[in-house]
Formats: sequence, structure tokens, C-alpha cells
Amino acid sequence: MSVRGALYAVTVHGDRAVCAAPDGVRFDGAVADLVRFVEQTDASVADLRWVWWAAAEAATPLVRAGLHLRRCWDLTEAHRLLVGGFDAGADEIWAAAAGLDPAERPAPSSGDLFDLRPDDDAVVGSDGYLNPSCLQPDWRSAHLVDLARLALVTADRQGALLAARPHGVSTATSESGAALLCVELTEHGLPIDRPVLERLITATAGPRPRDEAHADQIRAARDELVLQHVPGRGTTDLRNPAHVRDLLRSLGVRVDDTRAWHLEPYRDLHPVVGALLDWRKAERIATTYGWSWLDRFVGTDDRLRGAWTACDGGAGRMTAGAGLHSLPTPLRPGVAAAPDHVLVRADLGQVEPRVLAVVSADPDFAAATAQDDLYATVAQQLHLDRPAAKIAVLAAMYGQTSGPAADALQRMERTYPRALRYLRAAAERGEHGEPVVTYGGRLVRSRLAADQAGRRAIGRFTRNAVVQGAAAEFFKAWALTVRDAVRPFGGRIVLCLHDELLVHAPASYATETAQAVDDALQAAARRWTGGAPVRFVADLKVVQRWSEAKG
Repeated sequence: MSVRGALYAVTVHGDRAVCAAPDGVRFDGAVADLVRFVEQTDASVADLRWVWWAAAEAATPLVRAGLHLRRCWDLTEAHRLLVGGFDAGADEIWAAAAGLDPAERPAPSSGDLFDLRPDDDAVVGSDGYLNPSCLQPDWRSAHLVDLARLALVTADRQGALLAARPHGVSTATSESGAALLCVELTEHGLPIDRPVLERLITATAGPRPRDEAHADQIRAARDELVLQHVPGRGTTDLRNPAHVRDLLRSLGVRVDDTRAWHLEPYRDLHPVVGALLDWRKAERIATTYGWSWLDRFVGTDDRLRGAWTACDGGAGRMTAGAGLHSLPTPLRPGVAAAPDHVLVRADLGQVEPRVLAVVSADPDFAAATAQDDLYATVAQQLHLDRPAAKIAVLAAMYGQTSGPAADALQRMERTYPRALRYLRAAAERGEHGEPVVTYGGRLVRSRLAADQAGRRAIGRFTRNAVVQGAAAEFFKAWALTVRDAVRPFGGRIVLCLHDELLVHAPASYATETAQAVDDALQAAARRWTGGAPVRFVADLKVVQRWSEAKG
């Protein structure tokens, strides 16, 4: 693997860290001392290229100690890129990199008297597999030096394998950086205005319960707002879908399930339907984003923290815990910049169609991205109104081939043949149970379905995965470019939400930070597309509260 800068592999267990370079072990000692060691090396910290088995394990204590890390190779994320899925134990990572069948790797010792492992101290066994004891903390602690050296070998082998895929090495570098960013997001958290958040929770879910009896009273009062519309049905359990369906049937509302989008068309039929929909929102906040959530995830420094991961195990989107990816709109005013700071919010516009233009290399579709509103241009080219054109583009990416989209899709086939051919090829691979590979080189697995309907469903999945996966790759490349660009102004990314970035920065550098975010988009697009004539746009706003960014 060709890298810029000095190459250092780091392994961490507890308070001990090991740092190894290709020419030998450079450091073996306390994590705090590793920070000082790195700062005193001849190479600039920014020029160091870190290699680790997983950022969450190795980078967390370094980030927590205040070390700014820039370039890295994460063996876990490179492995997920190579083989697909989410599972990535050290033994599986090594097996795949070494060209061995991960399914044949030896199982950990059972502890049985007759389960003898004569080479228990060998890091790599005579069969070529990593010692299965590597999954045990005590064994890892005793072999930190060996694991650091092996990390360098593994990185080289992964790099060689990914070099066979277009963009594979650059994507692995980006995915590795995203894993490091996830460590920073987890550690630093999202700034919260606690008094406002408490008022919002109170307004929606009720006051903080004094005890369980008080909590029961609050729940009953919330339920009564629904049940008051149906006298005689006071025993209905609103948390039981069967009870709710029975209640609705008594009013002439027949639905297969009680999800909000199925109930919404009946809102005006009876007052209880609207009350039930409002109850659902309040109940979700009370049970998922209520007082226990606040106490568990918001620290004394007024930062909301949840665990972040760089890959969801599917097409590669970032994920977050603590409800960070699904924070209800009514609570968003509680996400606010700290005093003398601002939030710079940037939301990519129509990113998946623009990504499709890149990955399919369709020149006519690429030309449509020149305008801020891609759908308006597509509408002109297809001789449709804008809503129909948008439905056609989304239907093409998500595999809807019948209904209102059918005629528009035929027009797309004639106008953008390369884009539709690219999507169709991905769908056909899925229907045959074959994996697909994204623009950036991520393997996305599929399976062979038993019936035709199942095959079509898998085809729709792979059709969208090649677009959604590439969009996730582009988003992470952009986020990493932003991470570097805003640092001179004291800015820091505090939220990555699908296609949206939230940067926290000093108010005195608000203008410079916003410009840096926009410039980073153009720079990331040039690199990621290889100079393809596809334009990416973002809605950019400087606000005090996240809720101010919408509308």
C-alpha cells in the first residue's frame, strides 16, 4: 500500500499503547506518554499515517488525550469495504487479507480439558490463520506488539486487494477517516441547550416524573387526550396495536396496521384519529426521547453523546446511537450553539440523482446536474411537469416500474439510456443472487431468493444500493474535507445526518467557516468524480439553533 508520510501502527489495551513502524517498535508504554512521544517525533503529526484494527478501540484514547489525528488506515473499515457486511473481528480481517477462507478460521478455545492449543502463543498459526485467542482481552494485552506489527502487514495486503477495484484504495482511506471522525463525534458530542430541551420534553411528554406512580398518572393523562373522543372505550390499550385496530374498526376505519402514514388519510373522519396521531408523537418522545434519554445521553457539559459507526453493514451509510439520526423535529430547537458560537448547517441537494450521473457516466444526465434544481431540468428534457419528473428519477433508482411512474420511466429510458442501463444491470445481479460493487469499491452482498417476487425485491435493493452506497461514499469524502477545512477557524463537525452536516464554530469565524464548508464541497466533488462534469450543490445556513436551518 502506497502511503504519504510516516506509517505507524498503534494498538491499545487499557492504559497501555504500542506504536510500531515498518522498521520496528517505536513506543511501548502509557497512552498519555504516547501522545507526548508522537508530538516529539521528527515527523509532523499531520504527516503521520496511522494504522489500527479499529478506530473505536485505538483512536479513542488518543482523541480523548487531545491528539489531533489526520490520516489513517482502519483495518475494520477496509475489510467491510472488501467483503461486505458488518462483521469484522481481527481473525476474520486477517483471513480475508491473507487470502484464506474466513469461514474456515479456527474457533476460540472452549476451555475444555482436552481442547489443547499447543501454539497458543503464536500470533499466526501453522494453518495461516490468526490465533483465535485474539478475541480475548487478556491474550490481546499480552500480544499488543505482535498485533501492531501484524496490522502493518494486513494493511499492505488489504491495499493490494483494493487496488484491483477502481477507487478502492481511495475509498478505504476515506472510510478509515470516517471511522476516525466517528470517534470524534462520539467523544465531543452535539451541543444542547438543556433548559430549552427540558421545556420541549415537558410540553410534549409531560413533566419529569417524581416516581413511578407519578409516571403512571402522566401516561394516563396523555392517553385520556385520545380516549375522551370515544366514550365507553376507556379500557383500550393504546400501546396494543390490536386494541387500536379494534377501536378504529368500530369507527369504520379499517387498516392493516396502525402506522402513521396509514392513519393520516382518515384524520378528518373522526376526532380520535387526529388525537391518536398526536398521541403517537408525544408517546415517542416520552418513551424514546424523554427524561431517561436526557439523563442517560446528555452530559453535565450539555453535550448529547451517542456511539457513531462509519458503516451500517449494508450500502455503507454512517449510523449513530442515542437517537442522533432520528431526533424528532419538535426537539430540534434544543440543539443549539454554545455561547459565542454558531452552527453552520449544510445539506446536500438531490445528491443521489447527481451521484447516479457520476457512477453511470451518462452525459445527458450529467448535463441536467448543471442547475440547482435537477428535477426541473429533467422535467424539461422529458416533457413532463416537475413532480412527474421527480417521481420518474426516484422510481428509476428504487425500482418502481409500474403505476404512475411507468410512462415517465419509458421517457427516461429514451433520454438517459446509460443511467437506466447501469441501474438495470445492478438489479439483474441482485435478482441472480450476485453481489454488486459500488463506484468506490464496496462489495454489497445479495442472496438468491426462492421465488420471483423475492428476486424482484432483491433486485430493487441492489439497484438502489449502488446509488445509495456511492452517495454515502461521496458524503464521507466531503465530511472529511470539511473536517480539515474548518479546523483553522476552530470549527468542528458535530453531526452527520444522512446528507446533512452540522459544524460548530466560533461566531467570530462564521463567514469563513461557511465559505470553507462550501469550498470543501467543490474540492471533494472534483476529487471524488475524477473531474466528471457533474455539479453538486448544498443548502448552506448559519444559525444558532438546528431548527432554524429548515424552511
